Amino acid sequence: MACRWSDGHSSPVLCVAAAGDEGLVVSGAEGGEVTLWSEEGAPLAQTTLEGGGDVTCAVFSPASPRKLFVSHGEAISILDPRALKRPTDVLRVGDDEINGLSVNESGSLLAAADDSGAVRILELASGKVVQSLRRHTNICSSVAFRPQRPQSLVSCGLDMQVMLWNLQKSRPVWVLNLQELTEEEEDQQQPAGQLFNPPLVHCVAVADCGNRFACAAEDGRVHLLRVGGSRFERLKALKAHSQGVSQVHFLNFLPHPDWLVSGGNDGKVLLWDISKVGSISEDKGKAKFPRKKAKNMHSPKKDEVSAKHGRDIQPTLSINHGEKVNWVCPARLKGEGRIIVADQSSSLSVYPLEL
Repeated sequence: MACRWSDGHSSPVLCVAAAGDEGLVVSGAEGGEVTLWSEEGAPLAQTTLEGGGDVTCAVFSPASPRKLFVSHGEAISILDPRALKRPTDVLRVGDDEINGLSVNESGSLLAAADDSGAVRILELASGKVVQSLRRHTNICSSVAFRPQRPQSLVSCGLDMQVMLWNLQKSRPVWVLNLQELTEEEEDQQQPAGQLFNPPLVHCVAVADCGNRFACAAEDGRVHLLRVGGSRFERLKALKAHSQGVSQVHFLNFLPHPDWLVSGGNDGKVLLWDISKVGSISEDKGKAKFPRKKAKNMHSPKKDEVSAKHGRDIQPTLSINHGEKVNWVCPARLKGEGRIIVADQSSSLSVYPLEL
């Protein structure tokens, strides 16, 4: 049974962030609204950011949970949850709306994904943009630094591409085109005349190990990828939702790190145990990283694609939320695992993790 957190916003909630074991939960909504919540679901503080742009993403610094970054329009506000009324600083990074944020583990760099398709890297000590990574050909929807690798990040976009970056270079280490992968699978599996949504990628998450990625796509799938040494491996594509998947996140407070939660436009929130997910085969579907030029990495040949393609994996927990999901945030509140869901309303729904 969900617990409803109300009276924190007057507009639909677009994003939620939680700060580890600190018990801090922040949500952002349309019109620049930001609210800090208690672990019991009471609004503790509220503010409306200057300019009134929709709050598209909020993240806490892994190095300092008292430092909160919030994107609204073309700006990023830095807030202290203890004094939420005014930003401590406002960063201007470009002329395009920002869709996603990520802070590296050391708290020294901030990545911002925007509508132009760029990922802009800000040095937080100076507040200046030190790099602009440009390779996406459509909106860059999400970005995530890799844990234990402060100079490496992964980005995704509505161009259906997932890119791994090393900040010591100006080009991606590798590029994966999900459309090329799904076209091969559909040739095998698609009944005549049936159409599938293209795999526009809305969200990317990285596991604590830094080597496993999960991508939420418009084709209703959660695509699982892995990097190992000098090899790129594609894992499974979970047939997760009957409509587009808007959110995917790893959970780091359960018995093992391979738990994943997804939320979709079909109004469902699903919890997955992917600990037994391997590569398509032990020796096939691997590709070495290009040394000089980033290339699109192709899936295995059609006869190498596993018939298991995610069908043998079922969600451990299925929540019928009933409304289109804007954001999903796993959190530990009062010592217990919870899933916080934002939808088209001005309230939050908080579900217990019952495994």
